[in-house]
Parts: sequence; C-alpha cells; structure tokens
Amino acid sequence: MKKIQGKLQTFSGAMMVPIILLVLVGFYVGIGSAFTNYILPEGSFFSNMFAMFTNLGFMFMNNLQVWFAVGIAFALAKKEKGWAAFAGIVMYMCFIRGLESMAGFHGWNATTTTIEALTASGYTPEAALTFNNLWGTSLGIFNYNMGIFSGIIAGLSASWIHNKFVDTQLPAMFGFFAGTKMVIIMVTVLSVPMAFVFYYVWPFVAQALAAITGFISNAGLFGTFVFGTLDKMLLPFGIHHLIAFPIEYSSVGGTMMIDGVVYEGVRNIINGQAASADALGYITRNFTTGRVLFQLAGLPGAAFAMYRCAKPENRKKVASLLIPAVFTLVLVGISEPIEYTFLFLAPQLYFLIYAPLCGLMYVIAEIFKISINGNALLFMIPNILQPQKVHAMSLIFLLPMTFGVYYFVFKGAILKWNLKTPGRGDSEMKLMSKKEYKERKEGLEIEDSLEQRIIEAFGGPENIESVTCCATRLRVKVSDDSLVVDDETWNQHLNAMGVVRGEKSYQIIYGVQVQSITTKVKDLLGID
Repeated sequence: MKKIQGKLQTFSGAMMVPIILLVLVGFYVGIGSAFTNYILPEGSFFSNMFAMFTNLGFMFMNNLQVWFAVGIAFALAKKEKGWAAFAGIVMYMCFIRGLESMAGFHGWNATTTTIEALTASGYTPEAALTFNNLWGTSLGIFNYNMGIFSGIIAGLSASWIHNKFVDTQLPAMFGFFAGTKMVIIMVTVLSVPMAFVFYYVWPFVAQALAAITGFISNAGLFGTFVFGTLDKMLLPFGIHHLIAFPIEYSSVGGTMMIDGVVYEGVRNIINGQAASADALGYITRNFTTGRVLFQLAGLPGAAFAMYRCAKPENRKKVASLLIPAVFTLVLVGISEPIEYTFLFLAPQLYFLIYAPLCGLMYVIAEIFKISINGNALLFMIPNILQPQKVHAMSLIFLLPMTFGVYYFVFKGAILKWNLKTPGRGDSEMKLMSKKEYKERKEGLEIEDSLEQRIIEAFGGPENIESVTCCATRLRVKVSDDSLVVDDETWNQHLNAMGVVRGEKSYQIIYGVQVQSITTKVKDLLGID
C-alpha cells in the first residue's frame, strides 16, 4: 500500500511542474483582455501589446497537453532531466501522429467525423454527437480529443522509457546511440504500439469520464460537497491534485462554448469568459470558489482560535508561526503551511472538522452563486479591471460569518478534546542547534546550514536517489528508509511543517520557500 501511495505522490508532484504556466494564463488572459476589450481603443499600440499577452495566455491554455508531457517526463526522470523533457515532447508528437494514422486506416478524419457526415452515413443524431466529441486536433494533428490526458500519458510513458534505457551501453561501433540517444530511439519505437492500443482503449476511457461528469452534474450540491471534502482529505497524502486537475483542466469539469470556441474544465472556462467581451460573468459552479471563503476567512479564523487556545506564555511564539502562514495563504492561496501547523499535532481536528467544513464552504459558495476569478488576493487582480463580471457581493457577509464559524468551531474542539495545537503541548517550539543535531546523528560532522542538515537527515548523500519539489513540498526518494530521521525531528528541528511518508519516498512540507531549499540541496548533492 505504501508503495502505491508513494508512486501516486510522485505522480501528483510531477503534475505540479506546469503549474506556473496555468497561473500565468489567468493573469495574461484576464488583464490583457480587460485592456483590449474595455479600456484601450482597438488597434492602438498598447492595445496590440496587451493582445499579445492575451494570446500568450491562450497559447499556454490551448496546449496544456504539451506542457504536461514535458513537465511530467522532466519531473519523473531520475537523471538527465533535459533529455527526459525532450523525450516527453517527442513521445507526445509520435503518439498523436500514431492515433491520426490509426484513425486514417479506419476512414476517420476531420471531414468524415463531422456530425453532418456521420448522420448522412446512418448515425443517429445522438450517436453522431457522441462520436464526434471523441475527436479533435492538437498542433494541427487530427486525433482523439483527450485533453490533458494525452500529455499525461505521453509524459508517464516517456519518463518510464527514459529511466529504463538512459544507462544503456552498446558496443563501441554503436556507441553514438547509447544512453540518452537510445531513449529517443525507444520512445519513437514504442509510440507505435502505444498508439495502437490507445486507439481501441480510449473510447472506453472517454465513456467512463463522461459517466463521472454525469455523476458530478447530477449530484448537485452533494457532488460539490464530496469534491471539496476529498480535496482536503487527500492533501496530507500528497495526491489531492489527482482530483482537482481533471475538474479544472479537462472535460470532467464540464464544457462550455464561448465565442464559438469549446472550453473544457472549469478553470479553462473561466479564462475563456475573462477574454470574452460578451460574457456577463464567470461560471457559477466552478467548484473551487469555496476556497475564497476558507482561504480569506476560514483558516485565519482557525489560526486565531489556535492562538487564543495557546498557553499565555507561548502566544508570541504561536503568533510568529501563524501570522506569516496566514499572510501567505491570503496573498497567494497556499494553504499547506497553516494546515500542517495543526494536522500532525491534532489530526482529528483536520479530518473530522476542517475537511468537512471546507466541503461546506464549497457548497455555500455555490448556493450564493459567487462568481469570481481567482481565490487569493494576488490572483484576483484581473477582477479589478473587469468588475462587471464579478458576482460576489455576498462575500461582504459570508467572509466574516466564515471567520466566526471556523473560530468558534476550532476553539470549541480544541478545548473540548484538549488537542495539542501549537502552544498547548509541552514540546518547545524552536529550531535544533548544531550540537543537538550532531547528538541525534551520532556525532556526524556537518555544516550548520538547513540544507546540509536536511541531507544528513535523509541518511546522507549516498542514501538520496532523487530530489524534486512542488509548490510547498520537498520530495525525496531514498535507498534505505531506516536511515531517515523521525517525524518529530523534521517538525521540531528541521523547520518542517509536516512529513508525508511513502515507501522510500518522502514529502517534507516547507511552504513557499521550498524552491530555494530544493535548489540548494541539489547544489550540495551535485545533481540537476
């Protein structure tokens, strides 16, 4: 079970690599379209400049499958990551070209799969529409309309091929084709049977995805509650992206035609509405709007409850821990730093109260038809330029109400169950000194830097197989689990906010500074 969890964690983290592009989409499309549609005269120099930013945003959004293919292959490669990324794009192009060839063998192309052509050949209107929805084009190549799933498939397969063949050795006369060159050769060769298999398999997958979409749509508010609750319950296991990404960036989250273009996934639909001069608002049921309530008010209320419940002599230290976490949460929407301040000290508070409360916030946001782009202050900037599309006046009373609910519920639960949230336990909230750490590591001589101590906490450089990160987590694979220090050491002495363990894989939660930590750790290890 731990092995499966570890693989899911690694895969989930790899999916976070293209996230910077998805963030840029909202900014570029929202701000660029606001200036070109409403503020600047058409054809002016500055209007053309902002139109270029809008076009960049749509270029990122319309080619998500490409970024996922490259990003996943890059993230999952154990070495020679540049070559792995190259293999990812090669695999993607070969894969969709192979699907086009298979379709051609069966007489299907952009002309024969139109609804008109299908009905003329004997399909019923419903069957013609269903079959037509299977197909699309990507980078000018006719193939199945797989959305981000084609990129995920290509990235996963490319990374597997890369890790298997990157160390291949050949006789001297064929030496040029060894190693990384062999990876590219094998990618092209194996793309053929892969396209053959998926040509027959994908229609069944598409049918299953349609069934999931139907359940979500028909389940109404219950479906929204389930999504919101699971999104938080899966967070500690590092696989919450597996439920969020399909909703946000694929047809599982619904489709909508805007200005003659079909958009799939709630986040893509919102960006399409942001760019449309005719759109009157943003999609109401976007599932993620509930985050506005608990990120801007709910979690700050929970943090205030933990502060008030701390021992008086510890409140200053608790405040120094929680205030930066709340600031990060409200500004950029990264909730893990504050969530992990109570998750590992009081898990029942997280799973029995916090996760269901968050699910309830998703439901309340949908009931009040809150329609807004973004769920943190920084990402809400485009709303300022298109206020007519924002339907969120109910936040005036919902935000303080949410703050109060989280505050009183958290405070009541902490006091009733005597939970050891920050400042209530006996453990001292401080970082480990050099002397203390050396004692724990049996006198090992190490440099007094966090990154060096992290390496030693994983059992030293020789025990570390790979190092990556996502938005808030340092992700490390090791050879021997027994050499890694315990969770208490990570939490109390190595600045970690929490630890998620898999089989020989670890996620150490460090918050927004994780990128710089990861870079320094890699520098010390001498890996790319």
